Amino acid sequence: MPIKVIIADDHTLLREGLKLLLESQQDMTVVGEADNGVVALEQVRAAHPDVLLLDIAMPRMTGLETISLVQQTSPQTQIVMLSCYAKEAYVHQALKAGALGYVVKGDPSSEMLKAIRTVAKGQYFISSQVHDAVISSYLGSTRESRAEHNEFNQLSDREKQVFHLLIQGNSSIEIGNILFISPKTVDKHRSSIARKIDTSNPVQMVQYAIRNGIFDPSVWED
Repeated sequence: MPIKVIIADDHTLLREGLKLLLESQQDMTVVGEADNGVVALEQVRAAHPDVLLLDIAMPRMTGLETISLVQQTSPQTQIVMLSCYAKEAYVHQALKAGALGYVVKGDPSSEMLKAIRTVAKGQYFISSQVHDAVISSYLGSTRESRAEHNEFNQLSDREKQVFHLLIQGNSSIEIGNILFISPKTVDKHRSSIARKIDTSNPVQMVQYAIRNGIFDPSVWED
């Protein structure tokens, strides 16, 4: 059976190029495309692919924010994060969120194909551009992120999902549609979040996320 792949990237030319590349392989087939995180989640719910190629910087809902929702919807789907950034910190964020692969968009096509085949087997794949730096960091570093010692850790997994969607500018209705919960339930989570981090103001929530290293604004939509 061919490896079923969904391509999620907001750059049309890149999506089209990846589709041509993957469809030229006998062991791969493209079963969906998306230009933002919300559509990517909808595509995964419909097709349950083996592999999701997911851009780190996506409109409406970023790639990193999409990962946990994909895992809840389709646990068998493995994720390869696509990024313009050959930065160790982004690799750490992607792997911690649950991705198995990380590919830099400047990598040769052979790297992409290898990444898909590797993660489809449930194995990790990291771009050669950042591989050595990542391994060295994991072996030699005992640093913990700033976010691990603040109020954010008091939030439940669902509250963290709501928080990330809130700071992206989504309304309670939009968040409810994405997470398949009622707006009333979203509002309850919002109240709990506000109490735990001591702010209900959306702008202050964004500032809180940046200040505590919860998310890097450079991977948000321009």
